[in-house]
Amino acid sequence: MSDNPASDPRAHRRPVREFRTEDLAREAGIPVRTLRFYRERRLLPPPRREGRIAWYTEDHLARLRIIADLLERGHTLGGIAELLTAWEDGRDVAALLGLEGAIAAPWSEETPVPLALADLDAAYQGQVDQATLAEAEALGYVAVDGDTVSHISRRLLDASAALVAEGIPLAAVLEAAHGVRASADALADLFVELVNKQLLGGLEQRLSAGETAQLADRLARLRPIARTVVDVEFALAMDRRVHSELGSVLAHLGQRAAAEAADADPAGADPAAEREL
Repeated sequence: MSDNPASDPRAHRRPVREFRTEDLAREAGIPVRTLRFYRERRLLPPPRREGRIAWYTEDHLARLRIIADLLERGHTLGGIAELLTAWEDGRDVAALLGLEGAIAAPWSEETPVPLALADLDAAYQGQVDQATLAEAEALGYVAVDGDTVSHISRRLLDASAALVAEGIPLAAVLEAAHGVRASADALADLFVELVNKQLLGGLEQRLSAGETAQLADRLARLRPIARTVVDVEFALAMDRRVHSELGSVLAHLGQRAAAEAADADPAGADPAAEREL
């Protein structure tokens, strides 16, 4: 075995996150009693026990998200239990959980930011009012609890605050966010459709444990590829748009400069008279 950490695939894995019962329920967006009901129905693998404390992992969170998705598709809990049992029958449970994690694990790695409402207002140059706060809540960017808020993302908070600092009103930033959200949803739909059609179409067939693990690895490898495609395409789109808008921007600046020059030197002024003065 090599002593080089780079040769060990475990060196690149993210640290394993564990959740108490209440934390897992909150992450999954379900009541604690629902989580316990799922556990009693054996829809969830047993948690790790440490005394009287039950510890869950992201594999359990992925399973809960799959259950929620199946419920939205019209499956009953009994049907979901039968589906999961049939899927697990004769298979490596670890491989199954790995596939669940690859499919349903969150793509975002954002860190929520708790801060006082006054600090949020200061970050946005004093532009936080009832209207902008309500808009940010509707977009899911912030959750308000009295005089404190929790912003969904440190990076998004910093980026939007930087836009405001550059002179773009917060209301305009939030208005643009709706378009960004719609475009991001459309990109996600395209990618999910591609993966469903090309990779997941055969999941109804019986897969061996090895095939399940290979599919999980493939899905995990697709994540950075998808992000790269979106990043490159956005940069190329900005190049195309900036080039197409460059002429009109320069013309606008030229007209503005001419107007400012005319204001500084009003029409009809006699240069000779000014020299005599």
